[in-house]
Parts: sequence; structure tokens; C-alpha cells
Amino acid sequence: MMVTTEDIADEIRTSLPGMEEIVVQYLAGYLLDLDDAAEDEDVLQITRKILASAVPSSSRQALSPHVDKVMEKLEKMLEEPLSKKAEKTQAGNNSGLVRLDKVMDMSKTTMSSTIAFSEGVDLESINKGKASRVDMKKLEKQETKLRAKIEKRSKRNLYEGSKLLDQHKKQQSYEEMFLKINPLDAASAAKNKSKDIHLPSIDVSFASNRILSGASLTLAHGRRYGLIGRNGVGKSTLLRHIAMREVPIPAHITILFVEQEIVGDDTLAIESVLKADVWRDTLLREEATLNAQLAELEGEGDDKRFEDARDEAQTRLTEVHARLAEMEAESGPARAAALLAGLGFSEADQQRPTKSFSGGWRMRLALARALFVKPALLLLDEPSNHIDLNALAWLEDYLQTWPGTLLVVSHDRAFLDAVATDIVHMHSARLDYYKGNFTQFYSTKSERDRNLRKEYETQMEYRKHLQAFIDRWRYNANRAAQAQSKIKILEKLPELTPPEVEETETFKFPETEKISPPLLQLNEASFGYTPDNILLTGINFDVGLDSRIAIVGPNGAGKSTLIKLLTGELKPFSGHVTQNGRLRIGYFAQHHVDNLTPSMTPVQFLQSKFPGRTEQEYRSHLGNFQISGMTGLQQIATLSGGQKSRVAFAVLSLQRPHVLLLDEPTNHLDIEGLDALMAALNGWNGGVIIISHDERFITTVAKELWVCADRQVTRFKGDVQAYKSLIVSNIKARP
Repeated sequence: MMVTTEDIADEIRTSLPGMEEIVVQYLAGYLLDLDDAAEDEDVLQITRKILASAVPSSSRQALSPHVDKVMEKLEKMLEEPLSKKAEKTQAGNNSGLVRLDKVMDMSKTTMSSTIAFSEGVDLESINKGKASRVDMKKLEKQETKLRAKIEKRSKRNLYEGSKLLDQHKKQQSYEEMFLKINPLDAASAAKNKSKDIHLPSIDVSFASNRILSGASLTLAHGRRYGLIGRNGVGKSTLLRHIAMREVPIPAHITILFVEQEIVGDDTLAIESVLKADVWRDTLLREEATLNAQLAELEGEGDDKRFEDARDEAQTRLTEVHARLAEMEAESGPARAAALLAGLGFSEADQQRPTKSFSGGWRMRLALARALFVKPALLLLDEPSNHIDLNALAWLEDYLQTWPGTLLVVSHDRAFLDAVATDIVHMHSARLDYYKGNFTQFYSTKSERDRNLRKEYETQMEYRKHLQAFIDRWRYNANRAAQAQSKIKILEKLPELTPPEVEETETFKFPETEKISPPLLQLNEASFGYTPDNILLTGINFDVGLDSRIAIVGPNGAGKSTLIKLLTGELKPFSGHVTQNGRLRIGYFAQHHVDNLTPSMTPVQFLQSKFPGRTEQEYRSHLGNFQISGMTGLQQIATLSGGQKSRVAFAVLSLQRPHVLLLDEPTNHLDIEGLDALMAALNGWNGGVIIISHDERFITTVAKELWVCADRQVTRFKGDVQAYKSLIVSNIKARP
């Protein structure tokens, strides 16, 4: 079998997906040109060393078996060329004679004056009269690149280590970071200055990827912007650049970015929120220090130096009081408590240390802290991912009266419809702006895309008409002048760029066979994780093939527990669960990532769960959920959250379920992925039970809305919008 450079390159890429392309291409050429290798050169051993050195040191141990595997495959592929090389080398060694490529006239060959004094090859003699075919400039450039790469690789461990240290410092010194980004004198500097942001041309990069190029960033003060775009386009990276002022935001505009959960410690939840406003906290500490200083000075005599010290302290205290009054410092505890209550923290929870909360609740704390600070520019990254529908309803209502500028990344269309006054569409390394919420953006963009497509098709038709006239008459003597005229018109027309085609996604669940009811029932079921702490009592719940049920309610009310009772993972204390013996249930857990094996590829994971198929069949199935090409051969650990969700859906699909139980399935999907999931569920013939905070997802997929609260699960007579309105009214009615 004839082996090509592409065969070798594909084998290396498949076994070691993260390998740099320059190394892959070099090795493919090196292994194919065995004739150029020295006789005693062990090409496979050299290849192994190059591959091992090119693997990042952080994952060298984990990828060592992959290197061994690729070397075994390469040895098999190159078995014939390697054996020929070995035979040729042996033949040369045995005879001691070498056949020349061409006849040499020794009389015309000048012998070097140095050859008689030493053995070996006389380079002077060989190279005399030969012009070098090496481009010295290119060689010099490549050597510089290679030196830089080797130097960078040697520093990589140090660089990664310093990044971790920097991250640790950031987490440990929120106050320092806050004051660095928002200096204490920024408030006074902001007086009588515009808080609008207009940067006509910005470039943003992440590693070697250009995210924005010459883009215009325009944010008017008091407007609420929804930032949207496909997964991986760089939305979160842009927010980080703005937050760290790597994009030149005016210094008098205060910024706060909610990206990750707070670090848990012994600080009480309400104290954590109060301390988030570093300006307030700093001024309160200074006020206490000045009061203590004045009390001490009161006991001193009337000496002039004491009088001067008292006057100075009193003047500064007056300034501090003015600043505290300006920021309404006295109302801080009441505002903090109201924010925490809105996000689902009870009065008892507010007095608990932050370390006692789970990651999702710490994320809510981070959100409450940001809302308490009230920066001029608030940046939120997927705020709806970590909160239930109750807290989301409150947050939507709260943000509608946000006094500053808001820039929020979200895939939740209902949230963007409720909150956004403008939409920023990030694509093709630029930012496009649209007035209105998401629904208005979608309508405007669809209309604009239709017009662009129509205009493009009209222009192409006109050009085709001109070209047809030219082709028909250019060699006709009577029409030649007209043809030439048309040629000039065609040449002057500007180059046409076809309008961008929006990528669409599709998910596909296999049709399920009919089975007779009852499929799945809970009858008077009660459950608690301890006998004295009952979570659900007297639950009656029936699931059929035609069920389309959404379960909503506050976090901790028992929604996920209900799902686990239905799957059989938990057993009720009393009552019973009835399940059809032929029933297959597909369960998508809220933390589905924990069920995936990070070191496996998606293809390997499917193979381990459902053996007996070819690799192509697994890859084709993954393609039903947009895991295509080389993505199916990457380690799961390297995939994005949205891609991991797609792998989880592919696993569910292979179970050929009759009923799907989906716990927060939308968390990591972008808008296109969410549309694909909704379309797939609506076209499927099995039963669907969902827990979700996404209003549009619930409205599109579910026919029934059930509320889990106060140990009960009851059907709600109304839609999601009515439920959210009821929640907000109840929160506002609290004393």
C-alpha cells in the first residue's frame, strides 16, 4: 500500500489532536523521505523524541500512551519503506562499493590541496562550483522562529505557574483589585462628565485568535445591552477585557464584572455583600479611625499643634461624611438584605458563613454583591445559569430599573426580551448594534438578511446577463462594439461578497415504540433525606408518552429529588412508584459533566457505553448533535460546556428512551443549540419532563406547568409569565 504524507499527518492528528501543525507537517515529510536519512539514523526513535518534546509538559504523562500508540501505527504503515532502507544499508555495508549517479571525468576534476593531509570527505572539493539552492533569508527567518518557539516552551511551565499565582492573588485581594480598577477618587472625577462609552476602533485577541478587529464599542449610559453570538466567538473574553480596562474605558467610569462565584470563608452572607462596596467599606473604616483620633485629641490641651490636628481630622471627617451620605451608606444593610431576599436567601441564610453555601448559591452571592455596588458599568456573564425561575423573575424585574449601563451575555431569549433595550451581535470579528430587545433584533436582522440576499441575487443575475451577452456577441463583427461596452461595464462593477449564511443546528432523537400505560406513576409518595426533614409529601404524578410537563419552583424545594424518585435513583419513604417493565428512561442530570469521562473522546465514551458499532457509526451519531469532524476525536476535557451537553444528549439518544427527564438542559447551550433542542423535542413521540428556568424553552416544549413548593407538587393554572408575575408580586409584598 502506497503511504502518503497526508496519511502520516492524519494518523498523528487523530492520535494526538493537540499537536502543533508545523510539527505534524515536518514529521510527515521526514518519515516519507527516508532516502535522505543517514544510514545509521533511527528514524522512528527520532520521531518519538520529537513527538514527546512537542507535547505540553503539563499533560506529558497523560499523553504518553497516545505517543506509544501512534508510534506503533506509524511503524506498521512504514514497514515496507523501512525494510527497503535497511536492505539498502546492508548491501552498501557488504560491498564497500557505491554506484555513482553519473560518469565523472577525473581529468577535469580539481583535487583539493588539503585532501592528502586528512581522511574523510573534502567539503571544499565537493561544493566548489556549486551554487547554493538554500534561500538564506528564509533559513534565517525559520531559525529565528524555531529559537523563539524553544524559548517559549522552556518558559511555559513558569508562565502557567505565574498565571495560577495571579489568579490566587486576585481571589484573595478583591479589595485591591476593586481599587485598582475603580480608584477611590473616581467618584469625584466623574462629576459633570459623560458616562457614555464610544471607542471607534478596538482590537481584542485571545492567545493567537483575533476576536475583534477594528470594531466599534458604543455603550450609552443608562441603556441595557444584551451581547449575543455563537459559542466560542469571544463574548466572555470581551467582557474580561473591558473589566480589566484592557479596552480603554474612561477612568471615571466604574466597572464591575460578575464572572465566578466568591471564595467561601467565615464571613456572613450579608457582611459579604456589604463589604463588596469597597469604597463604602474603606470610608466607614476611615470614619471610625477619625472618630477615635478626635476622641483622643479631645483629652489633650489647647496647644496649637493639637488644635491643628483636631481641625485637620474634623475637616477630613466632614468630607468622609459627605461621601458616605452621597452613596447612601446608612441604607446599606437594608439594601443588602433586600437583594439577598430577592435572590432566594432567607433571613437565616443571610446570617450563615459564605463557606456553607454550594457553588450555585455563591454565584448568587457574587451577583448580589455586584448589584449592591451599583457600578456605572455592570457586566454579567450568563446570570440566569445559576438561579431558579423564582430568582430569575425577581432579577428581570430589578434590572429593568437599573440606573447605570448594563452589558449582559445571555442565551435566554425571554430574559433578553425582559431586560435589554439594545442588542449587540458579535460575529466576524465585529460588533453590530440593534435597537430593541431580542425579539425585535431577530425580526430586524431576518428582514435585513432577506434584503441582502435579494440584492445579492439581483446583482448576480445582472452580471450573468452581461456575461451571457458578451459570450454570445464578442466575436460577431456587427455586435463587437456593444460586447466591448458590456465588458467595460462588467469590469467596473464592484466585487460582490455573498451575504453571511446563518448556521443552523439540528438535534435528532430516534422514534420510540409504543408501550401500554401506565408508564410511570408516583402514588402518595413522600420523601426526605432524613426522617425528621421531609422534603415531599403525598405526591401524585403520572407520566405518559404524550406528557410534556415543566416543573418549576425555588431551589431546594425538591424538583431534582422528584426527578430522582421517577428514575428510581431514590426510593420514597411512603407511597409507591409504578413503572412499566419495558420502560426506558433517559435522564439528563443538571451536573451531567460529572457523568462523562474527561480523558476519553466522545467516540470512545459512546463505545464504552454502547459497544458493538463501528467508529464511523459513533461519529455519524454524534453528528446528529453537531459533534462533527475532529471534535468527536478530542478529549472530552477539552470540549466547551455546550459541546459536553451535546455529547450527553447523544448518549441519551442511544438509550432509545420512551421518556426523557431533563434537569436544566439549557444551561450551556447557545441560542442556536437551544433552538435545535426545542425542535427535536417537539418532533419526538416520547414523554418529556423538564426542570428549567428558561421561559421560552418551557413555553415552547411544555403543555403543563407544575409547581414544586411547600412539600407539594401541584399543577399551575396559567403560563410561565403568569407564574413569574405572581413570584415578583409576592416578593414585593414582603415587609
